[in-house]
Amino acid sequence: MQRTTMDLWVGLFVLTGIIALMILSLKVGNLSTYGTAQSYVITGNFENIGGLKVRAPVKASGVVVGRVSDIQFSMQTYDAIVSLNMDSSYQFPKDTFASILTSGLLGEQYIGLAAGGDEQMLKEGDAIMKTNSAVVLEEMIGRFLFDKAADDDAF
Repeated sequence: MQRTTMDLWVGLFVLTGIIALMILSLKVGNLSTYGTAQSYVITGNFENIGGLKVRAPVKASGVVVGRVSDIQFSMQTYDAIVSLNMDSSYQFPKDTFASILTSGLLGEQYIGLAAGGDEQMLKEGDAIMKTNSAVVLEEMIGRFLFDKAADDDAF
């Protein structure tokens, strides 16, 4: 009887550990969902998305208000079209500004929203007109070196 009880408790402990690991892996992989919350999809065109990935967070003032649901390449404009799945409890003005930003030491990229002042709100299928592409470190270094070389040639 004592051994059966001990086996039961060990089994429950192992099961709890497995469930905790599954929840942790979903959180780390940005695979958690909003549950049954309603959502709407908006899009934005970006010249360069850097390392932005599907399921990356969309944040406003540091609060996660949505997720990147799709990334496609437009053959008409040669831009990246990013679809954002926004939680319907958060509404943003039509003149909202979207930027691709980097957070943390590992460089996780996300979309940051800065609300505008328009009275009309974005709704399902709308496009964000004001976007700012990702800052690519290699481009910044190249510009710095080119500018430095141009300054040296001037003297």
